[in-house]
Amino acid sequence: MQLNRDELMQAYQQMRTIREFEERVHEEFAAGNIPGFVHLYGGEEASAVGFCMHLGKRDYIASTHRGHGHCIAKGCDTRGMMFEIFGKKEGLCGGKGGSMHIADLDTGMMGANGIVGGGPPLICGAGLMAKTLKTGGVAIAFVGDGASNQGTTLESYNLAKVWDLPVIFVVEDNGYGEATASSWAVAGTQVGRAAGFGMPAFQVDGHDFFAVHEVAREVVQRARDGHGPSLVHVQFARYFGHFEGDAMTYRLSDEVAHLRADRDCLMLFRQRVLDAALLEAGDLDRIDQQVKSHIDQITAEAKSGATPTEADLLTNVYASY
Repeated sequence: MQLNRDELMQAYQQMRTIREFEERVHEEFAAGNIPGFVHLYGGEEASAVGFCMHLGKRDYIASTHRGHGHCIAKGCDTRGMMFEIFGKKEGLCGGKGGSMHIADLDTGMMGANGIVGGGPPLICGAGLMAKTLKTGGVAIAFVGDGASNQGTTLESYNLAKVWDLPVIFVVEDNGYGEATASSWAVAGTQVGRAAGFGMPAFQVDGHDFFAVHEVAREVVQRARDGHGPSLVHVQFARYFGHFEGDAMTYRLSDEVAHLRADRDCLMLFRQRVLDAALLEAGDLDRIDQQVKSHIDQITAEAKSGATPTEADLLTNVYASY
């Protein structure tokens, strides 16, 4: 499927925003400026953007503890995200959630989640709503390879298939389950596991935005047309540790450097659109500059933002329906 110029610019802008956001959070956390725990998505941008470009306001996603990229790709406000990560009052969740619990239901982001396998049951609920109300919406659960062995995930596969829900399970295999290579940690293949539940499944190179975008187009349209759930196994590699502060002694010393030089999704995207004369280098350079300026601004604002007060402590603890 050929993307037009505006769509290519949008894709690159979103991927560059995720990358710059994560690089900055990495720096600020290392400097001791960010409280709590942080897991970064750098290197995985093509997955979040490739899928979310097919989604709209009627669609929902659920994320993982490594959720910044999904939030940005689904349209969450980056300023509110940065404030949230810094624990400030103007954060998307009032500074109460931090990095692992960013949510924005207005944009269809059901939340990052500190519970491994916590997202699939949520999107089954969103999918059931879409099917019952006939909204035409779909729901996507982004999960890590480690979540594929969780009971919550397997039960969600079963539920989605039995009820033919318009949902998609995106298993993002970044090579490691914490410090253990996923080839050791996960028994069987994701495609084979999906087949056991009667779901179609696809495997795609997560460094290739265009390959991800095309698979995403197919499974999203399949769900919208009422043909039930699908699974997509996205294979790529993360640039940062499992968490910020992870020394990554389980990886080869030059592994990340080689990935950045040879398999970077932004670099591969840039090469492809320039070689095909779909965009000009100046177009991409301007996006780089604009994104960097934006991240500089929201980081400075977040650093000086107001912290929650004692009076904010018990707000939004309970919800009424």
